[in-house]
Order: sequence, then C-alpha cells, then structure tokens
Amino acid sequence: MADPLESLVVRLIELSAHTEGGARRLPPERQLVEKLEISRGALREQLAMLEYLGVLRRRQGHGTYLDVPDASLFRTSFTLMHRLGYLSTAQFVQAREMVEEAIAAQAALEITDDDLIELRAIVDKMVARTAAGDQEGALNADLEFHNYLYETVDNPVFNMMNEGLGTVLRESIRARRCLAVDIEHTDADGAINTDTVHFGIVDALATRDPELARAAMHKHFIDFSALSLQARTETGTQS
Repeated sequence: MADPLESLVVRLIELSAHTEGGARRLPPERQLVEKLEISRGALREQLAMLEYLGVLRRRQGHGTYLDVPDASLFRTSFTLMHRLGYLSTAQFVQAREMVEEAIAAQAALEITDDDLIELRAIVDKMVARTAAGDQEGALNADLEFHNYLYETVDNPVFNMMNEGLGTVLRESIRARRCLAVDIEHTDADGAINTDTVHFGIVDALATRDPELARAAMHKHFIDFSALSLQARTETGTQS
C-alpha cells in the first residue's frame, strides 16, 4: 500500500501543468481542495510537509511548484536514521563501499585523460596535506577524490546517495585517517598507504577496465578495514 504522502504527490503530479524549466505548477489551492476532496487545513499541512522535504517550492507571485528535491533530502534522512540509531555507522560504511566499487567500475568507462590528470593532482594534494600535518586539508582532498568519481559517472541517484553517505560518514573517515597517521609506516617519500592507495585507483582507471577499477577501489577499503583491525589488535596487546 502506498504511503499517503506518496499518493498525494502522485495526485498532485496528475493535476499539475508542465513548465519550461521542468518543474510542474500546481493549480490554485481552491481547486486542489475540490479535486483532492480534502479540507483546506489538511491540504496546507501536507503541502508544508512536501515543502520541508524539498519537493514543493512556493514562488511569491508566481505560484506553487513540484520539483525534484536536492540532496538535502538524503542528507537529512540519513543523518536522522543514524542519530536515532535505526542505521549504524557500520551499515553506512558497508553501503558506501558497495556503491563506490560500482562507481569506480563505471568511471573507468567514462574517464578522460584530463580527469586522470585532475585525480592525480588531488592525490598529490592529499599526500602533501598529510605530510604537512594538515589533517583537515587531507580529509577534504580524500573526499574530493571520491566526489570526483561520482561527478564523472554523473548519475543523479548516486550523487544524492553520495551526499547523504558523505555527511554521515565524514567524522568516521576523519577518525580513521587520524588513526592511519598514528600507526601506518611511511614510504620512502614520507607518504602513508591511506593516501597513496588512491594512486592505485587512478592507475586502474587509466586502463579503462571496469573490473580493475573495481578491484582497486576494493583494495582501498580492505586496507582501511585492516587498519582498524590492526589498531584493535595493538590496543588488546597493550592492555
């Protein structure tokens, strides 16, 4: 059975008219009350909910419109589900890993030489920020790298998921990066694996082979998980 609010949206779409910008303009409130056979108070309450969700927009002097919500809908929903305990950090992490392996595979088919140059520059920035002790800058570069892959694929569904997952997991990623700085060994250039593993992803993307790109992203997440396991093992040994 459809959710009442979802059913309302379907009816509103049926009653609305197309506009040049792609949004749909709703009839005046009086007509909606008659067509939907609900009270004016109930209609206003439901329209206010749709406005809060970002599905409905009111333009002063121009009318009321249904439009595609932006990523704030996902950010708010995911944050609430996380804060209220309905979904755990581990579940969000698992979802992110599954989605990003698929994103890497698709990006391999669409990546350009200019994209590869840009991605390598982002990883260089990540390495440099970590070496300089700028953990916030390194975190931002890390997130920028992954966001760039979503932009390369440019699927609106995945883009909205990325916004929601990124918001929930930002602090978790920050904590794991700080852990990497504390316990990972540096290479000959003073870089840590948590940063340089991204070069492997770029190399795999450069082959334009989806499965190699997927495997490189999988390795990134496996290495990150192993880092947490190593930390727990060392803590247990010390205690």
